[in-house]
This record gives sequence, C-alpha cells and structure tokens, in this order.
Amino acid sequence: MADRDRDLAQRLETAITSLLERRADTASICPSDVAREVYEGDDDGWRALMEPTRQAAWRLAAVGQVEVTQGGRPVVEGEARGPLRIRRARR
Repeated sequence: MADRDRDLAQRLETAITSLLERRADTASICPSDVAREVYEGDDDGWRALMEPTRQAAWRLAAVGQVEVTQGGRPVVEGEARGPLRIRRARR
C-alpha cells in the first residue's frame, strides 16, 4: 500500500471512530458521513471515497471496534449487498 493510500486509510478509520464518539452509544453512521468528513472539497468528490470508507469500516470490524450493519443487523463483508451503516461494536 502506498503512503498516500495508507494515510487515507488512517484518516478514514479515525473519522469513523470520531463520528461515532460524537453520537449516542446506540447510534450508527452512514459511510457517506465519513467520506464527506474526510473529503477536502465542496463538490461531489467525496463519492470517490465511498469504497475506501467501506474498506476502512471492514478493517475496524475485523478488529472488533465497529459493526457493519444492514437493516439494524450485523453483516459480514462477503454477504453485504447495498447500503451499509456503521455502529460501535456491541460489547
């Protein structure tokens, strides 16, 4: 992974945890919230960050920091189709 890609991945992971910390314990966030937070422009360029954001969420899910959900239920990466949400991992 190139340094630029690693930096983006870190920024996305940090944004996920930061956005969740600012919300209620039971709240979830949309990956687009994260992409918009990290994107440094005021146009639709954040859309290009959607797949890297999803990948960041999956990495955090793999280490137990978050859960990726659909319809309020946790899903695994290979089974997820369509819109996702991200929430704190249930302890």
